[in-house]
Amino acid sequence: MNKIHVITDTDSNLPLDLAKQYEIVQVPITVQFGDESFADIYELDNPTMFARIDKTGKLPTTAAPSPAAFSTAFQKAFESGAESIICVTVGSAVSRTYESALVAANEMPDRKITIVDSEHVSMAEGFIALSAAEALKAGASHDEAVAAARSLIPRTYLYGALSTLKYLALGGRVSNLAANMGNLLNIKPILTMKDGKLDLLEKVRTSKVAMARLVELLSNAVGNRQIERAAILQVINESGAQEFISQLQKTVKLPENTMLVDFCPGLSVHTGVGLIGCVLVAKE
Repeated sequence: MNKIHVITDTDSNLPLDLAKQYEIVQVPITVQFGDESFADIYELDNPTMFARIDKTGKLPTTAAPSPAAFSTAFQKAFESGAESIICVTVGSAVSRTYESALVAANEMPDRKITIVDSEHVSMAEGFIALSAAEALKAGASHDEAVAAARSLIPRTYLYGALSTLKYLALGGRVSNLAANMGNLLNIKPILTMKDGKLDLLEKVRTSKVAMARLVELLSNAVGNRQIERAAILQVINESGAQEFISQLQKTVKLPENTMLVDFCPGLSVHTGVGLIGCVLVAKE
């Protein structure tokens, strides 16, 4: 095992097998149904969560990992032989996870721990953590791996389209009336990460238009640059994701190792079933 360990949170959406391959530890977001708590991705999946939401008509709450959760992860890393830690978190503007990691690191002033604010969510964050781990595997130093991770931040792009406003209404983010009207009119909100914040970019009508608009936005974002990494995100909508990949490939040359990833429950609870999204990392 490398003497420099990489730690992230489950909002990174890194598939468990990939995280294991690169020895990346993911500290879980908590998903809470009343008095019951579940560790995101380890104890809860999307089909189970949404079946429960549809049955009860209520959304669970989510909570960022506590400083204690990061302290435990850091301590385990050092006990297993780590000499330093690189911790990549979900964007600080959308979650308190970064703050928790920072508090935990400050409790260990004699240890070398670098907290990287990814300024992203999902596989946009995941690719940043992965780039640090890949750099370390190739022989990079702690600081070189941190630099490699941070270099991805300005050239990573995330766009997604919601299939329904139902779950935004359940969460109180839009009124039931607005959600019902939106669904009646087949409105599909398009989201992106902008300046480290999750931003409602625009609303379009019909899934077909939404997919075409996603392709256009992604193509404009990367321009003529080669795509270094790519991930297609979905929530219980693999057929829609495959259709979107077919459309995107007509405009953007995707790498052979493009990943199809389930949006994790800690994130999908806010977007709902049917989401289609994409993360692209452009080469420097």
